[in-house]
Amino acid sequence: MTLTMNLGERSYGIIVESGALSRAGELFRLDRRALLVTDSGVPGEYVKTVARNVKHPVILTIPEGEASKSMQTLEILLSAMLENGFDRHDCAVAVGGGVVGDLVGFAASLYMRGIDFYNIPTTLLSQVDSSIGGKTAVDFHGVKNVVGSFWQPKGVLIDPDTLGTLSPRHLSNGMAEALKMSLTSDAELFRLFEEEDPADKSALGEIIVRSLRIKKAVVEADEREAGLRKILNFGHTVGHAIESAAAPELYHGECVALGMLPMCAPAVRERLVPVLEKLNLPVSVSLPVSAVREAMLHDKKSAGGGIDAVTVEEPGSCRVVRMTPDELAERYASVFGGERT
Repeated sequence: MTLTMNLGERSYGIIVESGALSRAGELFRLDRRALLVTDSGVPGEYVKTVARNVKHPVILTIPEGEASKSMQTLEILLSAMLENGFDRHDCAVAVGGGVVGDLVGFAASLYMRGIDFYNIPTTLLSQVDSSIGGKTAVDFHGVKNVVGSFWQPKGVLIDPDTLGTLSPRHLSNGMAEALKMSLTSDAELFRLFEEEDPADKSALGEIIVRSLRIKKAVVEADEREAGLRKILNFGHTVGHAIESAAAPELYHGECVALGMLPMCAPAVRERLVPVLEKLNLPVSVSLPVSAVREAMLHDKKSAGGGIDAVTVEEPGSCRVVRMTPDELAERYASVFGGERT
């Protein structure tokens, strides 16, 4: 299956196909120099398979984890391209999860003012969310994604077979992002999470495709987050604050799962908790309210003392509401406990 991200001259295909990894050379233009970036947690055979499709591959493996999403690692990528004689006709390819995709996309946007970027996500979290849409970034001075750019890929290749090597925790981590989109935009998908086994192969395939269709429609309507695209931040405002305060104990999707709970109406939260438990995602956290509030003060969505937060009153629909860090901290405290600020 191929979905098309319709963005005029920046349009690209999103290929979802088992076994497609070995056909990367047919699906992408790799008859040139390509920087292939992966991380130490990704099976080495994946990047080797892609490299066999590249005319002049340069393979770079970075350490696994959020700590690699830094200015220091960005410099390593840019240096590798410079040292290997890359010019503006060459490309960069991410083979891995969201950290690799964000980092490689940002490097591609900067090198010689922009070179082609291809994304091959190998985690569920990146397959359903971060691999499409063009947001690229690194963390800076402890603040997530605060330095970055919009740089759309030239193509995205999603091979569900790569999920077979994921640990159960990483699989659950990705489910959180798909669950997020079901709550804001697709009540039927939320019912799937409630009533079926999301890890079942057929259910998993439907989760991936339905999630991609949701995000594709949102990005096509609002590529640079002037309005509608803000709904994709559901769970992220409080979630990013938890992640900043708790890292590296919690994964990104686990923090998003926690971040959704304070932003739901009580009736939705009552239905959401058992789904999170079924997915082995956390439903409680004991971070101090003050630490979470402090992290929210650095939220890149913050302006004029307020943050555009997303709330869900019923599955399948949402609202963007302007809230202060104090109001968000109060919501956090009301769900997870702790002393009010």
